[in-house]
Amino acid sequence: MSRRRWLILVPTLFCVLALLLFAAASALFCEGTLRVPTGISYARNSPGVGWQTVTIRASDGVPLEGWFVRPQNAGGACVIVLHGIADTRSGVAGFGPLFVSQRYSVLVPDSRAHGRSGGEFVTYGLLEKHDVLGWVRWLRGQGCDHVYGLGESLGASILIEASALEPAFRAIVAECAYSDLKSIADERVGQLVPPIIAPLIVRGGMTYARLRYELDFEQVSPVRAIARSTTPTLLIHGLADHRTSCWHSRRLAQANPRATLWLVPKADHVAACIADPEGFRSRVLDWFARH
Repeated sequence: MSRRRWLILVPTLFCVLALLLFAAASALFCEGTLRVPTGISYARNSPGVGWQTVTIRASDGVPLEGWFVRPQNAGGACVIVLHGIADTRSGVAGFGPLFVSQRYSVLVPDSRAHGRSGGEFVTYGLLEKHDVLGWVRWLRGQGCDHVYGLGESLGASILIEASALEPAFRAIVAECAYSDLKSIADERVGQLVPPIIAPLIVRGGMTYARLRYELDFEQVSPVRAIARSTTPTLLIHGLADHRTSCWHSRRLAQANPRATLWLVPKADHVAACIADPEGFRSRVLDWFARH
C-alpha cells in the first residue's frame, strides 16, 4: 500500500475507532444510570408501630409500594416524603416522627426501580412525577385534604416536576435538588473523565436512551418546571454539598421568585437536618404551617 493511502487510511481508522469508543461509553453510561442497584435495607415489616404497607399501580401498570402512618390525633394534612437515588423508603422513614408529632399523616414510598416498587428503569422524573401524583390521589382517598411534600436529592427534583404538572400540593420542600438532568450528569461524569469529554458522553447516552428505550431525557428539567409552578417551594441546600453543587438550588430559586432558598453552612448532601437540626425542623414545619 502506498504511503499516500496510509496517510488517508490511518486517520480514518482512528476516527472510526474513536466513534466506536464514544458510542460504547455512551451506551455504558446510559445502561448504568437506568439500572441503579439499590440494597433493600429494611425488613418486610414496617418500621414501627402504626406504619402499614400500602400499594398502588402506576399509570403504566408498574406496582409501587410504600409505608403509611396515620397518628391517632391526625387532622386532614398529609406529607409524602421522597428518597434519593439508590436509596429506599427506609432512608427517609426517619422523617416520620417529625411530622407525626404535628398530626400529619406520612407516606414514604419506594420510587420505581427502587426497593420493592416495580419498574425496569430509573427515569429521573420522566415517569416518576406521574407516580407521585398517583400517590397524591391515593392520599386524598385516605381523607388527606391538604397534601405536602418533602423530597431529598433525586426525590426533590421529582417533587418539583410533579408539583408543576398540577396543583396537587399545598407546599413542598426540596433538599439538594438538581436543576436539570444534563447539568447534573455533566457534573457527575466530569468527576470521572476529563470535563471536556463529559458532555459528549452524556448527550450520547441521552440519545441512546431515546433511540433504544424511547425515553426522552431532554424533558427532565426541574428548572423549567419550577418556572411555571404555582406551588410554594422551599429549597434547601448544603453549602458543603460535594455531590450536587448548591448552584443548582440557586438556579432553581432564580427561575421562580416565589420560591424560598435556605443555604445551610457546613451541610453536606441532604444533611441539613444533621448540620442544623433545629433550623431544619423549624423551617420545614413553619413552611407547611404557613401554607
